[in-house]
Amino acid sequence: MSAKRILVILPALNEGRNIAGAVRGIRGWLPQVDVLVVDDGSSDDTVAEARTADAQVLELPYNLGIGAAVQAGFQFARAYDYDIVLRNDGDGQHAPANNIDLLARLESGDVDVVIGSRFIDARGDYGTPLPRRLGSAILARLLTSIISQRVTDPTSGCAAFNRDAIQFFAQAYPHDYPEPEAILMLHRGGLRQTEVGVRMTPRQHGDSSITPLRSVYYMIKVILAILVNLLRRPRLED
Repeated sequence: MSAKRILVILPALNEGRNIAGAVRGIRGWLPQVDVLVVDDGSSDDTVAEARTADAQVLELPYNLGIGAAVQAGFQFARAYDYDIVLRNDGDGQHAPANNIDLLARLESGDVDVVIGSRFIDARGDYGTPLPRRLGSAILARLLTSIISQRVTDPTSGCAAFNRDAIQFFAQAYPHDYPEPEAILMLHRGGLRQTEVGVRMTPRQHGDSSITPLRSVYYMIKVILAILVNLLRRPRLED
């Protein structure tokens, strides 16, 4: 593993029962990294639990949404001069070993972003509900046709980013349901992206906020956002 400075961003909202385990799991595989929990206005003990696991904590003043939390993490990484950002979810569903594969692919030097896909290998998905799986497949096909590159997991929250990508997303990042739009932004901004297979694990505590009905709403809203995004072109700045 290189001596580059690596920051792991964990956006979290009311993940008090999961966050400490997520932080310790990451450190068990990558003891040299710094872990930043971006607390998105939690009303439980997420902040206290993150600190007991010796994570850095960035507290947002109130609930701003997942996109704003992730962008705050990128801005932190840019401000403190990190070479690489790893993004995982604060619920602990991304197996910590995934980060090793993400880093290895990123450090090959021919891509700027590596996205972890649970659908490349059948063993990667612990059992995503059917409505979410169908919605993801529709988004994947749409994005594949737009960027002329295979996309299999457009809603993945597991990824690695180099300096160019950190700078890019510190300036602009989608704020509502950001992952599919971010794929399009990368393509239109001229950054190189690829996928590697990763493994998901069942949530240990609590329930996902994405219900079957919200999955349908999510798909419709993101498709519209992608079509609007085609009218804009994010640019890297000096």
